[in-house]
Amino acid sequence: MLIKSDFLRYLIERLPVSVSESVLESISVESITNESLNNIDPTDFSLSLPDPNDEGLAEGQFLAEVDQAWQVCDRFDLQTDIWRGRILRTVRDREKANGEGRGTGFLKWLQEREISKSQAYSWIQLANSADTLMADGQLDADDIRQFSKRAFLETSQAAPEVQQLIVDAARNGEKITRREVRQLSDEWTAMSSDHLPDDLKEKVAAHTIPTRYVAPLVREIDKLPEAYQVPIKQAIADGSDLDNIKLVTADAQRLTKYLSNTSQVQAITQRSVNIDLALEEALRIGCLKLASDLVSQASQLEQAIAKLYSTWKRVSMSADQLYVEAGASTPNLIDLLNSLDSLASSNIAVQIGNDQSGRTIRLQITEES
Repeated sequence: MLIKSDFLRYLIERLPVSVSESVLESISVESITNESLNNIDPTDFSLSLPDPNDEGLAEGQFLAEVDQAWQVCDRFDLQTDIWRGRILRTVRDREKANGEGRGTGFLKWLQEREISKSQAYSWIQLANSADTLMADGQLDADDIRQFSKRAFLETSQAAPEVQQLIVDAARNGEKITRREVRQLSDEWTAMSSDHLPDDLKEKVAAHTIPTRYVAPLVREIDKLPEAYQVPIKQAIADGSDLDNIKLVTADAQRLTKYLSNTSQVQAITQRSVNIDLALEEALRIGCLKLASDLVSQASQLEQAIAKLYSTWKRVSMSADQLYVEAGASTPNLIDLLNSLDSLASSNIAVQIGNDQSGRTIRLQITEES
């Protein structure tokens, strides 16, 4: 298939030999060699992608152009993956514009190139992040080379003020990794928070208390309803030393877990328990950790029971269907079914441990309408 595009011209202009206009008009995808790709200058990296909404562009030509762009991307690092994401986004948006296939065409395109769906969307996310940061002129191609991929993603998700700090560091030639991004993000979280007293902020600014301990505390307080923030803030005011910060952070985490799980456990919601008063009593006797762990385990137990029931239902239905199909001519299959009867019936029996030191656990499943 023949291709005429600005992108192809970009490649040909960088070939080690001169190419006439007539040759340019007749070059195919297959004729672009690896040697030609190797000679592309990575400092002058730019791709021209086809318009996914161009109804006048033939499907074959569209796929050929994005295929060629994909080959070029094999030669580059972070910028490569950013462009991979843009290419994938272009192919995906093309299918959306056509309104056909419900994603099957995009998935087929991925399968032909042995690309998983999760990998494809991680590249698209990377491209979206790049476009977001470059849209306001914060970054250019040279700055992007200072980032690791994960650092770049985390930067795109950070607060605007943190993004500016990171971008300034990248422009100054500093290598940006996830560690630098998290450090700057933690510093901003701690210093900009209204939850912390001034003396604690002064310690953070003086680096006498590491931000990696203070930032998690701020984030936990942010999760809590305002009424529950008051005692946590008071506990911080009572002592801004590192040991107290760790203790208060742990209490804030338990409080968040308690409030989250009590609203999910059916056994609690069905009884209309006053969880606020129960919490006050647990705090008064110093049992917040026990209360938090209890409702957390109760939530997990209810979820496990629901999963157990759905799995048991499938086992029971499969066993019943197989019994219908089996008969005298399948004695071994009957033995298999009989051996699984302790799991397929309403009285489940499971042995835990070995014969000498183990025990048998029996459960009875009763369905109520």
